[in-house]
Amino acid sequence: MTNNIHIEVDDDEQYEKMQELKDKYGLTWKGLLVQGMIRVEEEEEL
Repeated sequence: MTNNIHIEVDDDEQYEKMQELKDKYGLTWKGLLVQGMIRVEEEEEL
């Protein structure tokens, strides 16, 4: 089963920043989202 996520960004600047981070770290869009999830979970532990 494949699930899909549709994300709307506020503007081109926000999209470009996300694209730059994705490319900088060699991530896919899924990878960028997963890294964000991990970061949030780590911050909850503090």
